[in-house]
Amino acid sequence: MQKITPFLWFDSQAEEAARFYVSVFPNSRIVKTVRYGAAGPGPAGSVMTVQFELSGVPFTALNGGPLFQFSEATSFVVNCQSQAEVDALWEKLSAGGNPGRCGWLKDRYGLSWQIVPTVLPVLLADPDPVKAQRTMAAMLQMDKLDIGALEKAHAGAT
Repeated sequence: MQKITPFLWFDSQAEEAARFYVSVFPNSRIVKTVRYGAAGPGPAGSVMTVQFELSGVPFTALNGGPLFQFSEATSFVVNCQSQAEVDALWEKLSAGGNPGRCGWLKDRYGLSWQIVPTVLPVLLADPDPVKAQRTMAAMLQMDKLDIGALEKAHAGAT
C-alpha cells in the first residue's frame, strides 16, 4: 500500500532541521541522506534530501533553495498525554522560533506545530455546551496549553 510521506522544502537547512527534529522526538532517526551530484542543481556534494522518521513516521526534507517557505496553512499536530510532555515539546520546538496562540508555534525553521493535550478535544466535545464553551474561551487566551487551567475552566472553577 502506498504511504503518504510529508515532504518539507528547506532553503539549505534540511540536514540541520532533520537532526533537530530527531533529537526532539523519541523513536526517531535519520534514515538516509542523498547528496547532489555534478548535474546539480545544488552544489556537488551538498545535501539534497534527508529521509528521517519522527516517532516512527517517515518524512523527507529537501534543500530546494529559497523559492518556497512554510506557512501556517500546514502544521503538524503533536498529541500529548501530560503537561510535562506539552511543556517539554513546547520548550524544544519554540526555542529560536515563535510561540503562537492556542498551542501553535513556529519552530526555528518556520515550520508550524500544534502541541495539543489529548484531553482538549474531549473537553471541547462535551455534550454540555456551557462546559465546552468555557474550555474554548480558556484555550483562546493561552499560548502554550495548560491542561490544569483547561480542566478548571471546563469544570467552572475559578
